[in-house]
Amino acid sequence: MKPTRFEIAIALIDKKNSEDPNTYQSHGLNFPKELLYSQRMSQKLLQFKPDASRALQIAARAQHICRWKIARDEYPMDRVGYLKWRETLKKMHAEMTSDILKDVGYDAEFMERVSFLINKKLIKKNEESQTIEDVICLVFLDYYFEEFAAKHDDEKLIDILKKTWVKMSDEGHAEALKIKYSDKSSALVKRAIS
Repeated sequence: MKPTRFEIAIALIDKKNSEDPNTYQSHGLNFPKELLYSQRMSQKLLQFKPDASRALQIAARAQHICRWKIARDEYPMDRVGYLKWRETLKKMHAEMTSDILKDVGYDAEFMERVSFLINKKLIKKNEESQTIEDVICLVFLDYYFEEFAAKHDDEKLIDILKKTWVKMSDEGHAEALKIKYSDKSSALVKRAIS
């Protein structure tokens, strides 16, 4: 059976992300960092919203496409620099994804929808934008929080957890509370949301 344009688009996003020179270890294996992240985004999205639209599935998979190409240290190491870096990245992710979608035959309307979601526009107002924000937070909490927590003090972690919680929907909160945390992280989450 011939692959669909959706399947080809996902494969092309994966191909780009497999070029990541940065690796991340999971289960004793090294993976290209953004490839693993994108696959976790897809997996978490489908656990959270099994009926997610094709546009949402592509936006989740391409959330960090080729993220390593624009380094954080190319911008001032302050809050303003961080936000500018994030905006530049979102623009790049949306453009690269649009190029892939165009190549596989998607129309302009579909490409705009995916770009809208990659840019996380109208969070709290648009259901799919909110879903992508929830999934980003859930992936962070499930796969990256423990490691992150080992490098920072409790006060900073509680602050980050509070900020993460505010971005999420009630449905996202319910899902986040199902994650198996270490005892220490579980206590931090409880403190942050109390």
